[in-house]
Amino acid sequence: MRILVVDDSEDGRDVAEAMLLAAGYKHVCTAGSAAEAFRFLAIGGLATQEPSLVDLVLLDILMPEIDGIEACARIRNDRRYSDVPIIMVTSLDDTDSLANAFVAGATDYITKPLNRVELLARTRSALKLKSELDRRQARERELTQFMSTWGDRRASHWVDETTGLLLGEVAEAYLTAAANFAFGGNTSVIALAIDRLNGYRSAQGDAMAAGIMAQVARVVRATAATVGVVAAAYRDGMIVLIVPEMESKPALDLGEALRASISKLAILNPESIGANHVTASVAVVTGQVKRWIDRVHLLTLAMAAVPRAAAAGGNRVVPEYD
Repeated sequence: MRILVVDDSEDGRDVAEAMLLAAGYKHVCTAGSAAEAFRFLAIGGLATQEPSLVDLVLLDILMPEIDGIEACARIRNDRRYSDVPIIMVTSLDDTDSLANAFVAGATDYITKPLNRVELLARTRSALKLKSELDRRQARERELTQFMSTWGDRRASHWVDETTGLLLGEVAEAYLTAAANFAFGGNTSVIALAIDRLNGYRSAQGDAMAAGIMAQVARVVRATAATVGVVAAAYRDGMIVLIVPEMESKPALDLGEALRASISKLAILNPESIGANHVTASVAVVTGQVKRWIDRVHLLTLAMAAVPRAAAAGGNRVVPEYD
């Protein structure tokens, strides 16, 4: 796995690099500034469709000219790095700076002076997340290719431009395609929707609402980076995750992780009733699949439960039993 350490302090770069190399990470590169990191990552030059050059970025917050928060946002704006974990490295005891870093797209943070055990634990966790996410995206590409065989409809027509997730119709096709996975065993479906999104759209406009959906979709991709998960978005803002072979308890835990991660984005939403920031209502349903219609039934149950969760106050996870 390839790691990039970005720090204007030579000592800071050397310490982080030495700890990672000693732990067996052979592909560690360093950059002394955000501009140097951009050059290494080929950001800001000619548009390219090449794969991402790194699997993890360790990014110092306090740097001259371009600080870590701005650098994080610019890295995230490149589609190749939209899902690459970014761990902020900071000596600041400043919650505002950390909050801004997470809004910019940071995955995690670690404080200076670096603690070897903590650094390696965060690194392993982030790289495991990236590996699982890569596998899930490979599965999504496989499904997209499957959809491209539908008559003269191209695969690109089945990806939501705002979220980058597959469209809900693709999820439905996946559920009804008997060849995708065997009958028998449990399947979980998780459905979520942003609370009071329509009110926010009416007050702030379509572009602002789309921005919220894009940030929430990033959380969905990161939190749901589990092998076999298929995530899709409907045009009304509903997002669904289909998880074959997942039991009720881990599915509920995944739903709670999604709810909490969306809340932690701390995106202001004056239209919200229960909080002053963006929250989500989440419904989780798990059931045994014996026929293809059973999968569709699970999806219907989950999607129908979300409005009820929102009506009860939102910002909650509700189990819906088959």
